[in-house]
Amino acid sequence: MASTNTKTMDGTIHDLNVGPNHVTQRQNDVPLSSRLKNEANTNSEDSVPPPGQTLTGKQEHYLKREMISGQVVYEISELASTTALQRFGAPFRSEFGEVAPVDSDLPLLRYIFVHHVRNFPFLDQAREKEFWQDKLQVFLESFAGKHISSSEDRLEETKRRKLAIKAQKLVELMMVSGIPTASGYEERIRFSELEVVDRGANEQGLLVNAPEGNSINGWDVNVAGVRTTSVKRTVRYHQHAEFLIRVKQTGKPDLYVGRRYGEFSKLHKRLRTELPGKVLAPLPRKNKNHTTSTFLGVGDDDDASSVSSVSTQNTQAIGPDESSSFRHLMGRGHSRSASTQSRSPRASGDFTSEKVVLYREDQRVSLRAFLRTFLQNPQIAESKAMHEFLTGHRVKLNEEEMNDIEKRRTMDEKRIEEQKRFYEIARERAQELDVYMERFRRDIVERNGLTKLFKEIKDKEKIADLSVEYQKFAEWLRIEVAATIYHVFLAEDNSPELLAQAKRIHSMIPYAALKQVIRFANPAAVMSGVLDLFLAQPFGTRSLAQRIFGLALNDGIKSFQKSINSLILKINDPILCEKLKRFCNADEDTKNEIRSEAVADDIDLVVAILRSEKFAPDLTPQQIGTVFNAFVAWNNAVDNIDEEMKQGAQLFAYFKQLLKMYTRQRDKAQMLSVIEEPVTLHLFRDLFTIFYEPLVRVYKSANVYSSVTDFASFADDMFSVLTTAQRQDVSADPNQTVQSFINLCARHQDNFYKFVHEVHIHDNGLFTQLMGWLEGILEFLRHGPKGGKLDMNALFQGAVDVGNINKQTAIAEINALIKWQGERKKWHQDKTRQKMAADSTSSPNGGPTPPGSATFRSSDFGLNEADMADMQDDDDSDEDEEDEQDDADPIAGERKRRAKQADRLRRTAGEPVKPDVTELVGMREGFLAMLRMVLAD
Repeated sequence: MASTNTKTMDGTIHDLNVGPNHVTQRQNDVPLSSRLKNEANTNSEDSVPPPGQTLTGKQEHYLKREMISGQVVYEISELASTTALQRFGAPFRSEFGEVAPVDSDLPLLRYIFVHHVRNFPFLDQAREKEFWQDKLQVFLESFAGKHISSSEDRLEETKRRKLAIKAQKLVELMMVSGIPTASGYEERIRFSELEVVDRGANEQGLLVNAPEGNSINGWDVNVAGVRTTSVKRTVRYHQHAEFLIRVKQTGKPDLYVGRRYGEFSKLHKRLRTELPGKVLAPLPRKNKNHTTSTFLGVGDDDDASSVSSVSTQNTQAIGPDESSSFRHLMGRGHSRSASTQSRSPRASGDFTSEKVVLYREDQRVSLRAFLRTFLQNPQIAESKAMHEFLTGHRVKLNEEEMNDIEKRRTMDEKRIEEQKRFYEIARERAQELDVYMERFRRDIVERNGLTKLFKEIKDKEKIADLSVEYQKFAEWLRIEVAATIYHVFLAEDNSPELLAQAKRIHSMIPYAALKQVIRFANPAAVMSGVLDLFLAQPFGTRSLAQRIFGLALNDGIKSFQKSINSLILKINDPILCEKLKRFCNADEDTKNEIRSEAVADDIDLVVAILRSEKFAPDLTPQQIGTVFNAFVAWNNAVDNIDEEMKQGAQLFAYFKQLLKMYTRQRDKAQMLSVIEEPVTLHLFRDLFTIFYEPLVRVYKSANVYSSVTDFASFADDMFSVLTTAQRQDVSADPNQTVQSFINLCARHQDNFYKFVHEVHIHDNGLFTQLMGWLEGILEFLRHGPKGGKLDMNALFQGAVDVGNINKQTAIAEINALIKWQGERKKWHQDKTRQKMAADSTSSPNGGPTPPGSATFRSSDFGLNEADMADMQDDDDSDEDEEDEQDDADPIAGERKRRAKQADRLRRTAGEPVKPDVTELVGMREGFLAMLRMVLAD
């Protein structure tokens, strides 16, 4: 039998022109180049199916994946239909009565909804008719019927579109990982090299603050030093700090520019003007504190051991209790004093007591983080404002300034070294718990592991009463939290800014008053009264909430109308404007027909609308000529940057702007009608009752108010530890620093545990329900649905037997999909390596990863790691998608949009193209029937 199967498969493979490795005479039929090209791929195409099976393990998996992927795309797209919920099945109604699970048109989404949405704690108490049918279904169908504009209408990625893409990927990942095949031979393509890439990528976090070799979108910048400059105002000269920025571009010599703090502020304002609507990181606050270091004072000559001229011009006296330290080598210690003194260079060899003061060091590293954060965005990196900021007004450095830069470079290097030492020590301590953590991991990933954990928390009043594994887990958490606090508030370039901001917020919160308000007020009654006030409809009139939302939306509608009136005057042709308006108000079928015509004829949507006879009146020959001449001028002006053509293209730019204004105005009006519908208010009140009131009952019975004081105490203690770490001397033992953060967590862990314990014992079963809900998802991912498994071999053979597909053609398509997936993985791997090499942000031998970072794996929870990697590849392809903003110049905006499309094509050049799948479509009907049976429970 094995011989017969082998011959049959050999014949099939031979027809596909793919030579099997185990048949010598067939190998010579395959070109050597083809065999070498497929070297990165595994032997999926060359292997023989297991006995009794029609497909190999890889063929089986990727056929299942293709079928599920197609079904997911269909179901997500169908959610926009007004009849989607009627075809969903229970608990939603339809005109044909309740749809049985085996008849559901959306089996994947129906399964997720029934098993993982409807039974979510809180929602499981919602009534089928009153909530799901009479309120939620009515609201969603009404919203779908409004036909809010899509990404195609706006020429931009709408939030709904992005959400749909993300939902599609998550559902596909969940179903491909969760639904097993019946044969047990299912397998995926693997690349061991990917593990190397992942390890390197995980280590980049410690090296992004390196002073050199950190290229970001073509710019390698470092705020390398600080000097003082004198500026004469009226009578006197005033001294100011000037930050020296070292700029390096590929193929160009290094250069230095000098920038004052105010110029960073001007850059921020210029970017807001040049990139309107772009969300920009805030500018760090001005910080005049200095950093001192005894380490940098040690040297063998005057140049190395002296204080630079930068520091001598504006330094502060340093008290013995404010010397810089281990923390200063991390980067940010500072000393404060009211007096100012002049310091002179030391004699060679006198290094025991001298301290070096680095002028405005805190500000320097925070501005470096600010610049590098901006450069992470390609639009900002390519902006005119950023280019002029980094290349204009170059400066020449003198010897004293070069010495200052060298000292600061040494400070940066020591900072990174000490970060590594901190993580190494913390990791070593975490490794001591590895045996216990492995037991804890097994307990969690086993059946009902989360339920057991929270039952232990509910039954035991103190951490000391927990079982050994859970106590060790608490110890591991202390190390994790300690490392996180250190990393956020001390190790990063922007840590001084974050720490100062956190202190300011902490100092402003009235914890005592907040505690008393929470203790004696009844939030449930207050919120219920407020809700009644906002949702009441006296004598059937609109409620206060409707009036508030309506006011905001009406303001938007009026604002759009002003823009529309202005554009109508510029176009000066009421008939053309009216045709655009009628298109926006037309039914969806008519709109889709016009869009299809535009795509088929390869013309702009505006041209298709204006020439259409569906919107009266018909255009005169002169108007038709005007529209087409404007369209030609538009394309030429966009492509050629021709000022003469730009004049003629302006009319077409007005058309496009007017269409967008009409579309957005209609969207606002449709949203206003949704808000004014009575079912919207009723749904909002029900959601409030379902979610808010149970939480308030738990919060009242658990005396949550007492935790306010506990949190305030933790914050005070944390800031005290951070301040102490900043002021330690350089010779401080890193072990003591690590232990100080761990001790901080240990001092407050009992208060946190008490809070969780009190909430849990008064939750009326809420935590138990929540853990049961999570366990249900994990159970599906680990073991699949209770309805059985997908028999892809039987499905494939059945489709062949009834003549729905041709066996050889279908196997050729499956093998082509496997080959594409392998080449795609290899392409993404190469791109990742190229990016890492170009950016120089990671190294295989970089710093250690934070402790405990690999305690859990995705496979522990049923998510196959290869499937996770595939989803990450998809995310990488879409990572640069951003909303287009309105531009003052529509032609410039269109140029940007086209340039972005060209850049996307350039970045994806060489990416393997998915092969056409036509024969396998014949399996869709049979696959859908089997999928319904598997998911019918």
